[in-house]
Amino acid sequence: MRALKIAATGMSAQQMRVETISNNLANMSTTGYNARRAEFSDLHYQQVQRAGTINASDGTVLPTGVQLGLGVRPAAVSIHLEQGSLEATRGDLDIAIDGNGFLEVTLPSGQAAFTRDGALKRSAEGVIVTSDGFPVAPEIVIPDDARSISINADGEVYAYFDEAAAGQLLGQFTLAGFTNPKGLEALGSNLFVETEASGAPQVSTPGIDGLGTVRQGYLEASSVDPVREITELIEAQRGYEMNAKVISAADQMLAATTQVR
Repeated sequence: MRALKIAATGMSAQQMRVETISNNLANMSTTGYNARRAEFSDLHYQQVQRAGTINASDGTVLPTGVQLGLGVRPAAVSIHLEQGSLEATRGDLDIAIDGNGFLEVTLPSGQAAFTRDGALKRSAEGVIVTSDGFPVAPEIVIPDDARSISINADGEVYAYFDEAAAGQLLGQFTLAGFTNPKGLEALGSNLFVETEASGAPQVSTPGIDGLGTVRQGYLEASSVDPVREITELIEAQRGYEMNAKVISAADQMLAATTQVR
């Protein structure tokens, strides 16, 4: 009986949807997090009678035919790219990207990774790094005697010292854009790496080539909408229960078949 296997694929799909929703809700307070959406597509169809074939009884053409579906399969878990709200923190090294783009960081392996988490820190050597200690590219070093740091919308980093009124330019943040940012591979820790699907990064100055600008003293909040996630969770739960009902009904039909004498 096909109904058992078809309903099983439906239960598996709704379980994956619940897992995706639970990950979104778990990251509703994660800086720069974008919600994920589980997407599905139908499986192959068994062509019992193909549409357009000739009916052997009277020579007429079948207008629709008989196609029996075999269930559902996961197609993708895509990122819903929507900028979260900007929350004021007043931190000198807290920056938010207002618009498109990612900060580039260098992993210990030397590989480039990308993030929208602007909760930056200062290492013991004065290098601007992420919360996990990965240096931001291009590398910017803050002198030990710097009194304060200022970052403008173009990403230029200025240091101010007690003996000088004017600020000293230390460097400039750059942003990376992608042709298909949904094709980036998530590593965790708010990091992504490029793939064949995302294309190569297009690095430029903030505010140029469609990239956003930098806001000092702000962090980008998660774009997860809890109300929407809870609504989708209820839908997924009901979908799971309905597929379970189909399995129960198919089991009863099989039981009736085995009792026929």
